[in-house]
Amino acid sequence: MNFGALIIGDEILSGKRQDAHFAKLAALLAARGLRLSWVEYMGDERPRLAAALRRSFEAGDVVFSFGGIGNTPDDHTRQAAAEALGVDLVLHPDAEREIRARFGDQISANRLLLGVFPRGVETIPNPFNRIPGFRIRDHHFLPGFPQMAHPMAEWALDTFYSHLFNQKPLVDKAFLLTGDRAIESGLLDLMERIVADYPSLRLYSLPSIGEDGQRRHLELGVEGDGLLVDQALEEIRQEVERRSITWRWRG
Repeated sequence: MNFGALIIGDEILSGKRQDAHFAKLAALLAARGLRLSWVEYMGDERPRLAAALRRSFEAGDVVFSFGGIGNTPDDHTRQAAAEALGVDLVLHPDAEREIRARFGDQISANRLLLGVFPRGVETIPNPFNRIPGFRIRDHHFLPGFPQMAHPMAEWALDTFYSHLFNQKPLVDKAFLLTGDRAIESGLLDLMERIVADYPSLRLYSLPSIGEDGQRRHLELGVEGDGLLVDQALEEIRQEVERRSITWRWRG
């Protein structure tokens, strides 16, 4: 099962605010033996959001959407989700109960708008201020505020996806290659062979360049099942030695 993230907000795209969701979600998943497959940044534009959500609903991924579920005119995520699902928006009874408990005598129609969600969703509890998010079809719609969204995302992972945790621990090992021959273009044939022979592994190649513009090393590694990682790296080691390329293990 693939995990993805939609990070929504004009303020992020304009640079007024820095995104805090990508790194946190990646860390939450990694702690559970999972990883992100994709991340998409989007502005507060309802037609584009609805189109993106239609695609992700069809893909069947687990998606965490951050931002745009408030009640102001620049919040479009709730409406876009309803459009993508082909349903109307209704005041969710569980959300209404939480919002009324939160505001008490200060409740208002505008505040109840915070609980107007696409028909048929479940709520996601918000331990910060009791104003919930919602989930449907493995999509989780959370506020843009990290102090609210991150505990909510962690709750959703632990509540609905614990059966996926640490099913097959991933191993990540790499060589640091140095010298004039340690360049990606000269190793493409080797990399393509490893990818073809070990389709379940993820191969990566990361050149490192110093501030003076000089090449420092090439990090060449694979990630996946431990036994296969060791087999692939042994093939890489033998080949780089045959090509007289200096190598050392990455620390």
